[in-house]
Amino acid sequence: MDVVLTPLGPAALRIEVPQSSDAAALAAALREARIDGISDVSGGESVVVVYLNSSMVQSESVQHSVTALLESTDRFECSPAGEQVVEIPVVYDGADLDAVAKHCALSVSDVIARHHAAQYRVAFCGFAPGFGYLTGGDQALAVPRRSRPRTSVPAGSVGLAGVYSGVYPSEGPGGWQIIGRTNSVLFDASLPEPSLLRPGTVVRFVS
Repeated sequence: MDVVLTPLGPAALRIEVPQSSDAAALAAALREARIDGISDVSGGESVVVVYLNSSMVQSESVQHSVTALLESTDRFECSPAGEQVVEIPVVYDGADLDAVAKHCALSVSDVIARHHAAQYRVAFCGFAPGFGYLTGGDQALAVPRRSRPRTSVPAGSVGLAGVYSGVYPSEGPGGWQIIGRTNSVLFDASLPEPSLLRPGTVVRFVS
């Protein structure tokens, strides 16, 4: 795997990878490897950060182990959540649905059909607790974020931004193009595993 590894001081390593699917798969591989000295691993868009103890000697040892893991394969398989599949029921009546259809030169029914026909995977999580950036959608539905973000987007809103789909886990500001809504609970802090979606989770939207 072609990567760029950069120390982030004595307590972390930053690994740049070619694409988001590589980041999700690499983060899972690093967790499974259980390398001594690594306290946590987090994945982002084409970036993985490895957190470790502050000892410089240990930092060099961990960096050597991570490098050895990277050199052992050309590509890691992207199955970090054990192929967990989550189905999310959606009512397609979002405020931006017509605008998305117009931007994509499609009918509203075509947008809906293309959106729920795809199989998605959570590339990484961020923005808000429980918010997963979903890849694997129809490229014909790639749309820019709104030029003027909304000050409040209801929890459960299903949106598009660039090549990603996503579901707002809680009410808050946001600039994604809203095409529908769901009653699924994306984040519940009272549960042992608060987030419904984790990196690597397979997601299907059900109309």
